[in-house]
Amino acid sequence: MSLAVLYSRALNGMDAPEVVVEVHLANGLPSFTIVGLPEAEVKESKDRVRAALQTAQFEFPARRITVNLAPADLPKESGRYDLPIALGILAASGQIPTEPLSRYEFAGELALTGELRPIRGALAMTSSMMRDANVPQNNSHVQNGGMPQKRAFILPQNSAAEAALVKEAIIYPANSLLEVCAHLSGHTALTQLESADVVHEVSYPDFSDVKAQSMPKRALEIAAAGGHSVIMSGPPGTGKSMLASRFVGILPEMTEPEALDSAAIQSLNGNYKLENWKRRPYRAPHHTASAVALVGGGGIPRPGEISLAHHGVLFLDELPEFDRKVLEVLREPLESGRITISRAARQADFPASFQLIAAMNPCPCGYLGHHNNKCRCTPDQVSRYKAKISGPLLDRIDIHIEVPALSEDELTKASVSEDSQSIRLRVEGAREKQLSRQAKPNNLLGTKEIEQYCMTDEAGMQLLKQAISRLSLSARAYHRILKVARTIADLAGDDAIKSVHIAEAVQYRKYDKAV
Repeated sequence: MSLAVLYSRALNGMDAPEVVVEVHLANGLPSFTIVGLPEAEVKESKDRVRAALQTAQFEFPARRITVNLAPADLPKESGRYDLPIALGILAASGQIPTEPLSRYEFAGELALTGELRPIRGALAMTSSMMRDANVPQNNSHVQNGGMPQKRAFILPQNSAAEAALVKEAIIYPANSLLEVCAHLSGHTALTQLESADVVHEVSYPDFSDVKAQSMPKRALEIAAAGGHSVIMSGPPGTGKSMLASRFVGILPEMTEPEALDSAAIQSLNGNYKLENWKRRPYRAPHHTASAVALVGGGGIPRPGEISLAHHGVLFLDELPEFDRKVLEVLREPLESGRITISRAARQADFPASFQLIAAMNPCPCGYLGHHNNKCRCTPDQVSRYKAKISGPLLDRIDIHIEVPALSEDELTKASVSEDSQSIRLRVEGAREKQLSRQAKPNNLLGTKEIEQYCMTDEAGMQLLKQAISRLSLSARAYHRILKVARTIADLAGDDAIKSVHIAEAVQYRKYDKAV
């Protein structure tokens, strides 16, 4: 037979649409053509495939070879199509059987020796394959009842483990082109990689390492319980970075869907490690990061730091040192939890549901308000420094806290601080109350849900009115105070929001007038 049809996957944001690889051999002058909007890496596969087939002692047909990657309007990139193209040439030339090909999907980059090299996005591709297998479709590759055929996935050995995290997926790892051909020909079957729960202890830095700072710890506990964003201000060396790095350890344990989402995004960049399964991501980009590095982008859109921090923490240290235009791109994803990257030729949508923890000094020299070191900055310098952060961005941050310098006694005496495990138990209890009441964390409540779940008593409402008047709070700030108060009440085990909860929530908005 001079025609072979195989199946693979492309990557388009978080989606991995099916790609049909059609290989046709015809008489005429020998040539090798790849069509279907291939990028440079795909075009270069011609040389890799030819060398790999010859090294593996297969015959490379001296005929007119045409490879079509359908759909034609979907850009194809990376070397993952090497394996299906090579198998298609072998099947079309009669060197391996064509019948088993429809039962599999293939992806893998070929070395010139015929070995398979790892690819990025294996987990995202497998997730899409399983999702497509459960969606009725009207096409020629369906089973009875309109359900598409469930296929197995043949992947490079080093990419198969992450793909096996997808439940019920049938994964066959292979080390070389020869192993895949032996499996398809029925000589030596590949060993299926069973989907199994990855069980290992996830550890984080502990809150007990941080001396004193009871107020910032309390604020971070509230932030963890309700999913709120935080900005910390204080002199250098007061523990802002230590607190931020330990914040991820008091968040609730990741659920299976959350872990899969997070792992799939890491897989898109090709840097996912199995030992990070169910570990909440903690991303801390340097203040020289560009807007593209933060939100994602490029000619072929890739996820940025805000997406890599999905279901985890994005820590921005030295916040005013970031370029203001870079910080402004955070405004939309902080509200929506998603980022859409649009280019002239394509568009990609990435999730970006992260908790923002930001830290800054109170002034350029860092010692404004320090009890020992004297600040050397003029009022104008302090004002310009704080003005680097826009009001609209600050308005979207729920909790504003000061991290003061420790006194000599606090710094030198031995102190016993509460550990992360104890704090996490309270956080998980409060989060369970939220999920049972409204099926989402408090920070995701909409306007009508705030009216339903976050109303307070008369004393609390009077306190809110005074805060709105004295602090000139916006409507957004008003709603965020109510959501933080709802979280404080949940931590206290109270069903109703009381004036004491409102008072504490207002304290976490007072500081934004000084920032």
